Amino acid sequence: MAARTAWTLLHAVPLGAACLGLLQVSDLAHHPVLTLGLLGAAFLWLPFAARRLEAAGGRSGGAIMLSALVLRVALLPLPLTLSDDALRYLWDGKVAMAGFDPYAAAPAATELIPLRDEIWPRLPHKQVPTVYPPLAMTAFSIATRLPFPLLAWKTIVTAADLAACALLLELARRRGIAPGRTVWYAWNPLVLLEIAGMGHVDALGVAAVVGTVLGLTPRPGEERPAAPVASGLGAAAGILAKLAPVLALPMWARQSGRPGRFLAVSLGLVAIAAAPVVAATHGVPPGLVRYAISWEFNGPLFEPLWRLLAASGAAPALARALDHYKTWSGQWGRWNFLYPYLYPQLLAKAVLAVGTLAAVVRSVRDRDPVAGSGRLFGWLLLLSATVYPWYVLWVLPWAALARHTAWRALSALILLAYLPRITGLPLVPWVFFAIWVPFGVLLLFGRGWE
Repeated sequence: MAARTAWTLLHAVPLGAACLGLLQVSDLAHHPVLTLGLLGAAFLWLPFAARRLEAAGGRSGGAIMLSALVLRVALLPLPLTLSDDALRYLWDGKVAMAGFDPYAAAPAATELIPLRDEIWPRLPHKQVPTVYPPLAMTAFSIATRLPFPLLAWKTIVTAADLAACALLLELARRRGIAPGRTVWYAWNPLVLLEIAGMGHVDALGVAAVVGTVLGLTPRPGEERPAAPVASGLGAAAGILAKLAPVLALPMWARQSGRPGRFLAVSLGLVAIAAAPVVAATHGVPPGLVRYAISWEFNGPLFEPLWRLLAASGAAPALARALDHYKTWSGQWGRWNFLYPYLYPQLLAKAVLAVGTLAAVVRSVRDRDPVAGSGRLFGWLLLLSATVYPWYVLWVLPWAALARHTAWRALSALILLAYLPRITGLPLVPWVFFAIWVPFGVLLLFGRGWE
């Protein structure tokens, strides 16, 4: 047993060396070549390590978890040079703890001037109120009350990420899958960088979603889901950490075998937690509206679609059609509010929203929680107008278990999306093509979800 543990730990040594290299670089944004070189070397080693561990089989879960812990602890001291989202988390938590409403008051609000501190100048999107759900806000608030708030926050999300690794190992065991496959998540350089390094809140949601799918997976020898009610709790936690899992509720409800009970638990908890937010903002929080309308970056279908709509003159054509309708109906002022929304980017988002609805409807037919979750979260990402590197974390647990070729490759390719931020290089066309063309080829010809 000791020899097998040592053999497993040995496979994490090159990844640990890459982590220490990143720690030495420290300011990753000002050393893009070295940063991408270290991450690239780690990714080149990861398939080899995963293949060896998977072929060995055995009970290597403890060693995989120990390595996952060490790799994450190594990156906790990294400064936030690739993403400043964690600073916004701490600000929102500070605002909430001071008795203000972060869903209504943006960081630039005059009533928040007394709260401004040394991190305020670095906050992203100062004119936009928070977009983060109540569970995430609670975690932000806890971190602000602890010594060394940024380190405390990173420790919280790293603990959640380690919980996701442990749950994923249990899910692999329950499905009869070699534990070595899980290193595609547990040791993945993208996961290590985005959670322990940059402190993204997605770790809370991913852990909750992995727990949800585990509860929907029958134990060996059983036919019914193991814990449908607990899965409902996990789904609610995922939604209250980040909203994306709400679109998986119809699929998970059917897979639970008790859809009424599952939805009562999950939607009931979400409604209770969201009610004060909705009441305070008199509807959808303005930050979410701003995000839906204005945010756009690296969407693989969005970027070409809105350019195609612009080149085809779709927006002016719709405006002319609206003019003709007003003339025919005599309703001259009733529809004028639509004109500001007739531009290519928003039209593209409307088309992709229809595609998202179709993906959700199609997902209800998926009986396998792992393949179904992977397929749905994958489509949600591809149909999104905004795809930051850490968004890929929502697909990686399922890609790891299914050995999905394209999504595992994307966990490495997506790091190129940092180049526009750290070098000023335009995203379109070359960075965009370098990410999505190889992914598209692998999606067509590589191993899929089945």
